Amino acid sequence: MKHHQDKKNVIAKCMFFIMIICKVNCSPPEDPIKCTLNNSNCTITNTYGAFPDRSLCRAAKVVYPKTEEELISAVANATMTNTRMKVATRSSHSIPKLVCPEGDNGLLISTKYLNRTLDVNVSSMTMTVESGMTLRQLINDAAKAKLALPYAPYWWGLTIGGMMGTGAHGSSLWGLGSQVHDYVIRLRIVTPATAEEGYAKVRTLEIGNPELDAAKVSLGVLGVISQVTLKLQPLFKRSVTYITKNDSDFGDEAVIFGRQHEYADFTWYPSQKQVVYRIDDRVPSNTSGNGLLDFPGFRSTASVLLSGLRTTEETEELLGDADGKCRNGKWTTSILKTMAYGLTNDGILFTGFPVVGYHNRLQASGTCLDSLEDLTITACPWDHRVKSLFFHQTTFSISLSQVKNFIEDVQKLVALEPKSTCGLDLYNGILMRYITASTAYLGIQENALDFDITYYRSKDPTNPRLYEDILEEIEQIAMFKYGALPHWGKNRNVAFDGAIKKYKNASEFLKVKNQYDPQGLFSSSWTDQILGLNGAVVSIDKEGCALEGLCVCSQDIHCAPKKNYFCRPGKVYRDARVCTKVDAK
Repeated sequence: MKHHQDKKNVIAKCMFFIMIICKVNCSPPEDPIKCTLNNSNCTITNTYGAFPDRSLCRAAKVVYPKTEEELISAVANATMTNTRMKVATRSSHSIPKLVCPEGDNGLLISTKYLNRTLDVNVSSMTMTVESGMTLRQLINDAAKAKLALPYAPYWWGLTIGGMMGTGAHGSSLWGLGSQVHDYVIRLRIVTPATAEEGYAKVRTLEIGNPELDAAKVSLGVLGVISQVTLKLQPLFKRSVTYITKNDSDFGDEAVIFGRQHEYADFTWYPSQKQVVYRIDDRVPSNTSGNGLLDFPGFRSTASVLLSGLRTTEETEELLGDADGKCRNGKWTTSILKTMAYGLTNDGILFTGFPVVGYHNRLQASGTCLDSLEDLTITACPWDHRVKSLFFHQTTFSISLSQVKNFIEDVQKLVALEPKSTCGLDLYNGILMRYITASTAYLGIQENALDFDITYYRSKDPTNPRLYEDILEEIEQIAMFKYGALPHWGKNRNVAFDGAIKKYKNASEFLKVKNQYDPQGLFSSSWTDQILGLNGAVVSIDKEGCALEGLCVCSQDIHCAPKKNYFCRPGKVYRDARVCTKVDAK
């Protein structure tokens, strides 16, 4: 038996090692929209293949405008016929149903071909792009002009419109902070209009216009962003060093570290009691180095290895094998450390820290976007067209004044159940990034630390997870005890429950929404729910609803009583209600 277990562990470790060094190209993400005939009778999903409630979103038709004029025409035609609309991006990375039109007769407007750079002004350091441009394109086109977007998410595949719709960000407390939308100085947005105005109008919003603060984080309910003008900076170099520390004083360190280093972030492994600190600052451009980031989790992966990894994790879940998860989690983190988290000093080899390089080569990555069409060979690790990783993401921002208390509560939970967060290590722990307060009405309200938690999701929504209660309690501690703000493009339903009340300018956002789209043509049941409109609520009360985060359990049937998971108070936060495994007597 021991020999069999050792063999299994060796296979799992080798599979992961081969996975993260695999650099061959993979199939690019598919268009999330599928239609049966002539862009009609369509369905849309996200790049992960499932929304939080696993519903199937339908639309009568999709259009792919290639110019602003075609975009205006699409909005006008839909307004004239009173047709509900939603904006879709080329890869649809948002986890919630922001792209779902209402009913089966809606229209999808894809920004897939609105992907051009329209103007780069070196003297004013501004860049105007269409909303469907990916972050990768944006970074590269800016660098050609010796310019840089100072802060950005770490994944290349997002579009500028998608980033603005959900408040996407990097990590920094410096300058205007890490949110992309805070570097937008002008945008053009196409909204419904009256018959006298031709049923659609283009609104140009600039700095000084308060309506820009509504459009900066729009959730897609104001209209279709056509063009965005960003304020950039001269291209610069950065110096990056990772160090690993014990997490005993992490609560104190997390509050101050972001002021000490411009691009500071953390990766926290609570079960291992370890934190990886990113020491990352600008350096003079004549500093030697041509470093490159190619993060292993965003590289192409052999499909057979993805299948093996998923099978291993499913088996560990089925057997309740926490020890297996802890062993494999430690190997995962060890290998990532050995690989310097994807950093190389010259684009090929890692020879030691610090890694110095130009900002555009270090700020984001995503080489699995590069293309070969054969999915039987390789894919992005989350590509649902193959047997791949399938996960939940719980992502929220906690005010810096509350961060220490939250971290200590998580540590108390882990002390009670030391193996409970080993599963997070398989998804590179808890990524923590700094964010500053924003003027955006639905942006961050005060300086905060963002916690990005990725963890196993069953293909069967009735199956509880190993240590289901611990991650549920962490989620509820953040959202309800410390008033965390949800990331609009991630999360399960629970995180959005009452969230809109946490934004002091929510009413101003709704005023702009009603002005731009009085008929609610860009709204849906889902956006009404998260905006708290028309009495709509995000919680779904049904059997097993708490297992997928569709509700907070209030009775045992919301969990899985037939599998010995019952609704119980939290272990540290007693007001929490979580699905806890109770051993049969």
